[in-house]
Amino acid sequence: MTVDDELNLLDSHMRRLKIEYEIYFNNPTKKPPTDIEWKVLTLLRKHSDGSRLSFSQRFRFNEIAQRYAVYSDLWRKKGRIREEGYRRPQDALLSVQGVRPEQHEPEHKVYGVSAAAAAVAAGAAPARAQEEKKPFSIDCADAKAERAQVEKLYNVLTEAKKKSGEAVSGNFDSFTAFVQKKTDQIRKQYGCQAVEYSVEMQDGQVKLKAKAKT
Repeated sequence: MTVDDELNLLDSHMRRLKIEYEIYFNNPTKKPPTDIEWKVLTLLRKHSDGSRLSFSQRFRFNEIAQRYAVYSDLWRKKGRIREEGYRRPQDALLSVQGVRPEQHEPEHKVYGVSAAAAAVAAGAAPARAQEEKKPFSIDCADAKAERAQVEKLYNVLTEAKKKSGEAVSGNFDSFTAFVQKKTDQIRKQYGCQAVEYSVEMQDGQVKLKAKAKT
């Protein structure tokens, strides 16, 4: 099975897991979907170091890992409420509404493994990693037209990875193509004019992040 096949399987398992948990929380006789969750965790741990993944595969993996981290935290809270009963008005609201998308910033982990994925791989609750220094960032609307900016981003990223002892995969042309594709995708998805890319060091690992620039 190829990496893309495994990512497709992981995405399919995540959709199934979400449905199974919805059924579980709406049916007091159901058992939690531990089997399918174990399959999700197995695949998340397998690819948590990102060593086998390309730019686009890392981006996709991090999105799925972040989605699991958000939902697993919600399921944990709802499971506690289910066992202990509603103690606060917001508990009842949480049980009905679940995750509200507007409460979560549309941020995309692009290069390397997200903090959420690392936490999942370690079997720990996801936590927001603290930035060790102010990240380098650029705004990009068209990678081909803004080649100089993209080259700065690439140089900062590769230099940071070399200093941290991480492997550098892909050349500048492949990186530019990736940034162009991801910029077009995020602009279309969020209706923004540009995308902000930043190189950050979190938990001793270099990450390239992308988010809609409003």
